[in-house]
Amino acid sequence: MITETQRDALNRLIEIAQGDTGQCRIVADFLLAWWNADECGGFNLTHVWAVDGAIADDMAHVFRIIRDTSSYPDQLGYKEDFQAILRQWRPAFAV
Repeated sequence: MITETQRDALNRLIEIAQGDTGQCRIVADFLLAWWNADECGGFNLTHVWAVDGAIADDMAHVFRIIRDTSSYPDQLGYKEDFQAILRQWRPAFAV
C-alpha cells in the first residue's frame, strides 16, 4: 500500500524526470534504476548530493515505496510513465 505522501512524491519525481536539466537526469536515473537496473543502469547514491533537498526527500519516500511494496513501478500502475522516461533518457532501450 502506498500512502498519499508517497504517491505524491513519486508523481513529482516522474514529472521532474521528464524535464531536461541535470537534476532531471539524476531523478530519471534513480527511477529507472528501480524499474530495471540491469538494463537502465544503477544509481550512484552520491548523486543525491546534486539535487535540491525537496527532491532528495521525495526520493527517500520512493525508496520507502520500494521497500514496503517489493514491487516494480509498472506493478503499481506507472508503466506508461516509466516508458516515457525510458524513451527520453534511454532511447536505445525503449520498445
